[in-house]
Amino acid sequence: MSVFRTGVLVLTSPLSALSLRLAPILASAAKIVQDTLYVHFQPGLHLTGSSQPTSTYIPATTEVCSLISKLYTDADVHNNLDVRVLLTNIKTQSNNQHILSSVQNLSHPPEVVLTDFQTSDGGQYNPAKQQLERYATASYSCEPNLISVLLYPEYELPNEEIFPEGLNGDGEPLESHSDVVVGGTFDRLHNAHKILLSVCCLLTQQRLLIGVADKELLDDKVLKELIQPYEQRLENLSQFLVDVKPSLLYDIVPISDPYGPSITDPKLKCIVVSEETRRGGLSVNKRRLENGLWELAIHEIQLIKDPLHSANEEEKISSSSFRNRLLGTLLVPPAGNPTIPAQPYVIGLTGGSGSGKSSVAKRMEGLGAYVMDCDKLGHQSYKPGGPAYQKVIEAFGSDILCPDGTIDRKAIGSRVFSSKDQLKRLTDIVWPAIASLVKEDVANAAAQGMSVCVLDAAVLLEAGWNEMVHEVWTVVIPEKEAVTRIMNRDGVSEENAKNRLANQMSNSERVEKSNVVLCTLWEPEVTQKQVQKAWDLLQNRIDQESHVPNDKPFLKSRF
Repeated sequence: MSVFRTGVLVLTSPLSALSLRLAPILASAAKIVQDTLYVHFQPGLHLTGSSQPTSTYIPATTEVCSLISKLYTDADVHNNLDVRVLLTNIKTQSNNQHILSSVQNLSHPPEVVLTDFQTSDGGQYNPAKQQLERYATASYSCEPNLISVLLYPEYELPNEEIFPEGLNGDGEPLESHSDVVVGGTFDRLHNAHKILLSVCCLLTQQRLLIGVADKELLDDKVLKELIQPYEQRLENLSQFLVDVKPSLLYDIVPISDPYGPSITDPKLKCIVVSEETRRGGLSVNKRRLENGLWELAIHEIQLIKDPLHSANEEEKISSSSFRNRLLGTLLVPPAGNPTIPAQPYVIGLTGGSGSGKSSVAKRMEGLGAYVMDCDKLGHQSYKPGGPAYQKVIEAFGSDILCPDGTIDRKAIGSRVFSSKDQLKRLTDIVWPAIASLVKEDVANAAAQGMSVCVLDAAVLLEAGWNEMVHEVWTVVIPEKEAVTRIMNRDGVSEENAKNRLANQMSNSERVEKSNVVLCTLWEPEVTQKQVQKAWDLLQNRIDQESHVPNDKPFLKSRF
């Protein structure tokens, strides 16, 4: 079966039958569509006969919400798929909006239309396919030459044993509101977000106000450096919402405090929360009363458990878990660097004070890497006869020398660290000297047949040494943990530790220029797994590069 980038899945089974059918249906669809899969509930849609199939109205009930939640939960195992349930034909009794009769524009026009509708002959060549294509082209903005596929999933039990016909009658009607509010970080929009947003759309008659956490609200987030920029989260939210329910007005705003406009907007009628944010909803109502506004109706949804979560991840589906899984992976393909040899492959490893960078370097050494410690190379450059020795004396005078002729590093340190100009004067001498020693070390590693070198350097990016490496790997740690580690390691005060970090490049600045990110926040065995994953993926990249023809270099482009 051909694989398509985008598709729309039209589900014609009775809603009561779908709950148990969803998993095998999605498994079948995932074999055909690889990127974006739109799903539309059309129970009872007739694909036989000569008349044009038309969309069916579905009342918005708690049962429908549960079905949508079940679909997104079942889809979570297909992590390649961006699933989007279309809500255009689902409405509450109090919502007077008409079902869209025009073609619905989708951000990713489907290349294939799929359905669970089954014919008696079980084949693909029948009039039902033509009707399906007619329906799809009349309903959605599809790609030209749309293909249709009848899925015929393999259900575990015969239909009559588990699927009663028609709705089972369970589920209370949803009460909709003119203006609804919801808040969140919405980083790396995942299926739990989609459940939350879908319920919000079904509850909303006119305007959905969405507060997106930004700035100070992100400070305590796990791996905040990997949170997508606000603009990207805004774009992803907008695209998803307009796809699933284009008839609503979406008011998306950044918030830097827990309340945002929810406590000042007089038009709001309802707030949507999860089990863990219910107290926040109650707090919003308390503040609204203090501001002379009506309380909001609180609609609570359940959290969705993540069956794939690891020991150091949350049990629920969460963005922090998704960020955690990015650790050790290639976030940005490396740019080609024709100025350095292709072999050995050089990794520039960096990180702030207390990040655990050196421990990661040791773990990589244990896996077979040749490690170059820039602190040690710096000491070497200062030694008599070293590449920086004479230049430093000429720049700072002979009074920085010890009786044995070596440079007194404490003496020169007391001069430069109180003056940025003097510090720059020193680094302009020492950094190029260290770079020359690195090049010698890399040549020695090549002579020994080493395939991977690691340049362990706290100032890798500041010194411009990233020009000597194939990839930049950064080790991050929350500032609070870094302060504790520095205090314990160096016996300094909290203020001293914070000042030290403040004078360094931030984690976010490093991550922005990195190909791979690691974090040593958790137990040593967790760090080891990260490093092993990063190492294994690196070996795959190196192996892949070695099999690419010379005229098509693997490490050429960056996005």
